[in-house]
Amino acid sequence: MTINEIQDLIKFIAKAGVTEVEIEKKDFKITIKSEMPKKKKGFGEAEATIQMPVAMAAGMAPVAPVTTAAAPAAESAAPSANDNEQNNYITVKSPMIGTFYRRPSPDKEAFVDVGDTTKVGDTICVIEAMKLFNEIESEVTGKIVKIFVDDNSPVEYDQPLFLVDPA
Repeated sequence: MTINEIQDLIKFIAKAGVTEVEIEKKDFKITIKSEMPKKKKGFGEAEATIQMPVAMAAGMAPVAPVTTAAAPAAESAAPSANDNEQNNYITVKSPMIGTFYRRPSPDKEAFVDVGDTTKVGDTICVIEAMKLFNEIESEVTGKIVKIFVDDNSPVEYDQPLFLVDPA
């Protein structure tokens, strides 16, 4: 199973509201778990089990189990002038689950810092997923206003990474 297939599976599971899926073949096993808020079942509602077939390429090596957790719930705050300001900004989100790195190696400078200007195609961070280092490129031109994630921290799919003021 490729990383893209795993990411698509995770997206599907998140949209379907399923909290756990386990797929096991002869030489392949993957477990995906998420901690989604559970709603109380009303009258006439029942739990559903979804089984999904997975296409595998021949000769693939076994893959270690992948476990995901839902991002912590956002804290609710009263609307303020700062919220209106942030509506003009673009949020750059993580395209995958992995470990977030702000710099290419520990002895190098960060790709971007608050106040830096970035343009489309510039590398803004690296996310390590399954021993692969994926360079994340900016999809927007502008100035970095805020960095939401600490260096060397785990990130979830679609988790906000940067706040950019488009120029």
